[in-house]
Amino acid sequence: MEAGSGADMNTPAHAEHDGGRERVFAPPPPGQGRAFARTWWGRTWLRALEDTALDGAQLKLGRAFARRGAVGAVSVRPGRITAVVLGTDRTPCRADVLLRELTAEEWDRLLDVVAAQSGHIAALLDRDMPPRLVEDAADAGLDLLPGVGDLDPECACGGWDHCAHTAALSYQTARLLDEDPLALLLMRGRGERELLETLQVRSAAQAAGKGGGPLGAAAHEEDGPEGVDAVEAFALGMLLPPLPEPPAPVSGAAGTAALDGAAEVPGLDVGALSFLAADAAARARRMLAAAVSPQASGPPVRRPLTAREDAVRLAAARPGPDVAARLAAFCGCSAAELEIAVRAWGFGGAEALAVLADRSVSPAELRQARDELDLAWGEGESRPVLQGEGPHWTAEGGEAQLRYGPDGRWWPFRRRGQAWWPVGGPERDPAAALAAASADDGESPAGV
Repeated sequence: MEAGSGADMNTPAHAEHDGGRERVFAPPPPGQGRAFARTWWGRTWLRALEDTALDGAQLKLGRAFARRGAVGAVSVRPGRITAVVLGTDRTPCRADVLLRELTAEEWDRLLDVVAAQSGHIAALLDRDMPPRLVEDAADAGLDLLPGVGDLDPECACGGWDHCAHTAALSYQTARLLDEDPLALLLMRGRGERELLETLQVRSAAQAAGKGGGPLGAAAHEEDGPEGVDAVEAFALGMLLPPLPEPPAPVSGAAGTAALDGAAEVPGLDVGALSFLAADAAARARRMLAAAVSPQASGPPVRRPLTAREDAVRLAAARPGPDVAARLAAFCGCSAAELEIAVRAWGFGGAEALAVLADRSVSPAELRQARDELDLAWGEGESRPVLQGEGPHWTAEGGEAQLRYGPDGRWWPFRRRGQAWWPVGGPERDPAAALAAASADDGESPAGV
């Protein structure tokens, strides 16, 4: 059966075809009153869609289609996802979204990345996408998750940009990726079975000291016994030789050569200097990896961070208490206020800090916000009571709040004591943002 040419609404939740090179996901039930993505990688997928699409009205209609269950079974294949979507008049229409496959050489580098870190394989088998895996892949010049312009639409309706059909398919796919991020790797070119078989061979070669990646090469060069990480071995079901004798205990930690004797310099804060050096090294590594990536098209165009934004960025790296206290003093805020700013930074960087600060909105922005709220809940849906005050819209009960950002996106907040805490990234859909704000019941850090 050609994928997507006749989506069967009774398809099992995970049906495999062609040796795992195609998976068909049954449509989940209508998702009214909930966010389309709960995981950070699902939200990244949605940002790639929403930051690319040129017609906001088509996105809103696509969200409505997905919410009411108009998207049929979703076929996932290398480079493509496909589904039949029922339009406004219930006419079926085939929709496709394309994502570039990784080349054989890129897959070889990615397999090295996965095999080199303990826990990556186990996390994938547990249907988790560790941020460290995505960061390590980026350091190797690979983008696992899509960015702006990476989701290419094709639809039988003839739309040249993301139409309501491809938008609905993309929103539905975010739900699928929440449950199984391995579907993303299939889009990039490798099915689960093929991926795990290849990793098992590679890990076995590394255990035997025959190369196949950074671990294997290191084991081959050393004189001591060879081995492989226990978590990785358990995940792959490998048969290993007896464990070697434990190594001798380390006598002491190595210091930073450039800072040897620095404690004797009057007025020099060695702890702060060490922290800044580590931060600069990490940023340089990321910039170099981006520059040498095959997809590099020049440095990204970003405005420089303000001094306060950069202070919050540094605080997000979790320095020691002395450095954190100096950063809070520089920002002119308490430790609790800095912690809220750090949390916001984690959800959206400088844009999130702009939403966190009080700001005025123009009459045009206020009208736009009200129009989006009017369209967010469709017929038959219970619309919540929202009290608006400038860019802030607080739900009935006073525990959940939406904030309308300068870029037209909605940010979820939750009351913790006397303060409002950001609890998620931005959404184009205010209903999804409110669902995230209402569902979050976590606690603020101790003492805050």
